[in-house]
Amino acid sequence: MDDLASFLRTRRSRVDPSSAGIPVDSRRRVEGLRREEVAHLSGVSVDYYVRLEQGRATQPSDQVLDALARVLGLDETERGHLGRLARQPRRRAKSPSGRLRPELLRVLDLVSDAPALIMDHRLDVAAGNRLAGLLYGRQPRGLNTARHIFLEEAERGLYADWETCTLDVVGHLRLAAGKYPDDPRLASLIGELAMGSERFRRLWARADVRARTHGRKAYRHPLVGLLELHQENFALPDESGMELLVLSAEPGSPTHDGLRLLGALGGDAVRDAGNREFGPHVA
Repeated sequence: MDDLASFLRTRRSRVDPSSAGIPVDSRRRVEGLRREEVAHLSGVSVDYYVRLEQGRATQPSDQVLDALARVLGLDETERGHLGRLARQPRRRAKSPSGRLRPELLRVLDLVSDAPALIMDHRLDVAAGNRLAGLLYGRQPRGLNTARHIFLEEAERGLYADWETCTLDVVGHLRLAAGKYPDDPRLASLIGELAMGSERFRRLWARADVRARTHGRKAYRHPLVGLLELHQENFALPDESGMELLVLSAEPGSPTHDGLRLLGALGGDAVRDAGNREFGPHVA
């Protein structure tokens, strides 16, 4: 699903040679850095770097990986991803079980004034509270948000920042593919998205990785209008691989009022409005 060669190639292609002290003239046809330039700047032999990029060099030291990260301008998330890819042959993480403890459902129900979801590394929703269901206009359990964003054309209008959402989804799935390369369900999902979405194929080829932590999420709901929410991701302290996502609104803001109105509406009214605005929902 993911490989070291494509990651290193895409990372070195985005480095400006002049910023690395390499003279550039009009005859240069290579975008970014050449392999030998990365090797020289990292302090490793060209042969070793070529073998590393081809997946034939195993167990590179932390010093080598840190040097590559410095030369390629990797952030912390990308540095961790590089380490997992470089050491995959001996260290392959098992796919999380995905089992949901009943105690977590009680915690989810305690979140009453904000949409909240429990989601796994494949972006499958394992559970959601009532307000999450009203936001999506459907029972969120069983929803895959990657499939929802890329393949369900009628749902696209729900995401006010659709293009940004697609970047986040692909970056997350790239990260998950590097961490769980032997997960067949994840591989199947990525194949399905690649077959069904040209944008997904283009973004996947960039090999960008993104960690889900927190940030703005905007939705355009057919009944209550624009909801500018703040998403916080909380990794659950077990081996399930699950995260709790809470979408909160600033107190006193129009979005806060919108969520209160949404919570006061019945599920039937929300689903009917969603059918009119975005088309019928698939349960």
